[in-house]
Amino acid sequence: MSTLREVGEREAWRCWLCDEPVDPDMSVNDPRGPSIDSINTAKKGGKGKGGVERLAHRACNTKKGAVKPVVPWSDRLFVVDPAPIIGVVEQLTRKGGRVAVARCPEKSDAEDASEWLLDRLSRLEPGVRFDTRIEQAGGGYLLVLTT
Repeated sequence: MSTLREVGEREAWRCWLCDEPVDPDMSVNDPRGPSIDSINTAKKGGKGKGGVERLAHRACNTKKGAVKPVVPWSDRLFVVDPAPIIGVVEQLTRKGGRVAVARCPEKSDAEDASEWLLDRLSRLEPGVRFDTRIEQAGGGYLLVLTT
């Protein structure tokens, strides 16, 4: 088990859930204070338990509790029908392939979303290489994520 400082430094003091900065000097009892989220990565039916320790704000960690965590898309992006990021990452990590993750009205919107998503996923799942493709579809642009 790692210390809070080790996890925080490895994660560049950013919450893995909300992607906002975490103040290492804030009290661990404060909702915006740092906490370690231990994520079980053992596959169903597999033997033993695997896990990853990620940095989260105490409130983000507590809020997710027993429900699946949600990693929100950035409010600055213009995306329609965005897919749930955690679910897509789990699916691609498990099975590989490709998943359409959002539709955008303009190609520049899809390019912005692609750049943001790849940056976000590089911190969310640093051990997995993701790529995106932008495909013209139905008068807009489809953002496709692949492994």
